[in-house]
Amino acid sequence: MSRLFRYLAQEIFWATLLLLVALLALFALFDFIREMGDLGKGQYRFATLCLYVLLTQPAHLVVVFPMAALMGTLFAIARLSAQSELTVMRASGLSLMRLGALCALIGLVFSAIVLAFGEFVAPSAEEWAKRTKLNATTNVIAKQFRSGFWMKDDLSFVNIGTVTPEKTLQDVRIYEFDGQYKLTALSVAKSGAYDVPAARWALKDVSRTAFVGEGARIEHLPTALWNSAITPDLISVLLVRPDSMPIASLYSFIDHLRGNRSNSTQYELAFWSKVFQPVTTVIMMLLAIPFAIQQQRSRGVGAMMLAGILAGLSVYFLNQLAGNLTVINDWPPLLSVSFPHLAFLGVALALIALKERPIRWRGRERRVREA
Repeated sequence: MSRLFRYLAQEIFWATLLLLVALLALFALFDFIREMGDLGKGQYRFATLCLYVLLTQPAHLVVVFPMAALMGTLFAIARLSAQSELTVMRASGLSLMRLGALCALIGLVFSAIVLAFGEFVAPSAEEWAKRTKLNATTNVIAKQFRSGFWMKDDLSFVNIGTVTPEKTLQDVRIYEFDGQYKLTALSVAKSGAYDVPAARWALKDVSRTAFVGEGARIEHLPTALWNSAITPDLISVLLVRPDSMPIASLYSFIDHLRGNRSNSTQYELAFWSKVFQPVTTVIMMLLAIPFAIQQQRSRGVGAMMLAGILAGLSVYFLNQLAGNLTVINDWPPLLSVSFPHLAFLGVALALIALKERPIRWRGRERRVREA
């Protein structure tokens, strides 16, 4: 069976690779069209734009791989079925359940490679892409550390502890320097929201310390306005999405949020989604099997393959819907991630069993006639 495993793995690999390249090319085209709107801002030239689009592709690869595996398995098995190679395999004792087990093993091997790629390559490439665009389009220099975001805004250094999904700033510290880089003032704000009409930040619960000569003057303000080149759009570029963070970083950050009694649902959802990603790939490949296998005299092969692709898309969109409902309703992330996977795994196994049952019945009828 090892030779059969290698043959199936080779067929599925090349079909998946071809479709993966096609999907990544489509995503690159969409990214290129979107980035054309920023072309010409600052030093953002065509070469920088191409580099940015290229660096964003590893993150896309991790996302689209399960769909590419579905389509690759679908086309590979359909080709084997059309050329009667699958018929020979089944005549040699290969059942559909065993075929599903082989595909699942192939999917786990592929998923392990993609998971490692997503952990060590994609986050660094995406951070590099954001840094490249940021340096080209603005003069704000920024970096993220454990203590939050650090940014250089003209003669000021800004530390932002947390950025919420609504682009609200929390735990803001502004260090102001003069032309000789001498500290002149320190402002500490509990939170800050961007005032779009005024194009400036409205800080709340502000404690400002001004250093004058050898002394210091401290004042407490309920609100204060802050003019800065930092904007919500710039914050969104710097902000690392939970689904782009490595599993180890997600685990540490979730522990940090729990220790501070903060809501960690969105990060827990991303963590369990990454953990279940190999299962997603396996489910996609199992779903492809019943739609790819067709009888030689049957018609509507293209329609069945399209149905298989739509089934895979339904898995993706329902997982996204479950994730959004989890964030809104604060459901347990592990349950919301595992339940759709288990449900679709059951559906895939049931479809494979139903596909194999008529063949068994026909075999029994043939043996009865011969007797």
